Amino acid sequence: MIKVIGVRFRKAGKVYYFDPAQMEIKMGDHVIVETARGIEFGEVVLGVREVDEKKVIQPLKSVIRMATKNDEELERKNKEKEHEAFQICQEKIRKHELQMKLIDAEYTFDNNKLLFYFTADGRIDFRELVKDLAAVFKTRIELRQIGVRDETKILGGVGICGRPLCCHSYLSEFIPVSIKMAKEQNLSLNPTKISGVCGRLMCCLKYEEETYEDLNSHLPSVGDYVTTDDGLKGEVHSVSVLRQQVKVVVTVGRDEKEIRDYRVDQLKFKPKRRRDRGNVNDAELKALEALEKKEGKSKLDDN
Repeated sequence: MIKVIGVRFRKAGKVYYFDPAQMEIKMGDHVIVETARGIEFGEVVLGVREVDEKKVIQPLKSVIRMATKNDEELERKNKEKEHEAFQICQEKIRKHELQMKLIDAEYTFDNNKLLFYFTADGRIDFRELVKDLAAVFKTRIELRQIGVRDETKILGGVGICGRPLCCHSYLSEFIPVSIKMAKEQNLSLNPTKISGVCGRLMCCLKYEEETYEDLNSHLPSVGDYVTTDDGLKGEVHSVSVLRQQVKVVVTVGRDEKEIRDYRVDQLKFKPKRRRDRGNVNDAELKALEALEKKEGKSKLDDN
């Protein structure tokens, strides 16, 4: 086990481990640390704790010092300079007629590097743009192309639930999400209804996945044949996952059929879970597969 603290450099950004170097550091403090990008100003989001050495990327760097008032003032000035740099970079992009959308500008704490984040449909030749920017800002310039999920994480927004976006509020890293999760929760498989502001599958599909998987494992599938506790046999018409109830089409009298409600513990059936895509039609399947292919890993938090 090794003692570490967790430091974050941007809102809802990835948490990085550092050696507290025997300093009395608590959650909410600001610290100065050295990263792959240079000297950085970060906020402590995890207090001193012990973690398994296997979870720490070696070598583990130590905290340089606690942030002073001067450091905090410099960080505030950097934020102001970033706004100006953003405006200048947009002008240069228009000048060079580049097909790219500028998303954010970010100075490292020591001003040794100025990073610009942008999105584009393909590869962009921005060599001349970098030369122009370096001449203006007199520092190292880095342009980093990011995906639409990263764009949404930076810019923020409001989801269809009416709340601020999870990725912008608190999610440190993007969660792998698949169509299977929506199918498991019996949601509409219309891509427009299960996609977030970024156009990708909503991160919140992951939140209740394990609960639905467990509840579904106790239920028959639609179309299965079951035997009821009152001696009838029938075909499953529909299921209520949360209520653990099943609607069964049973035969009563002479060829008369009716739908009856049963609790799952009132039925006998072979417990099984189908892992296919159910009765999704070909058009839906193509749309869903195209949506899944768009899913990618975040590049924003490579610190």
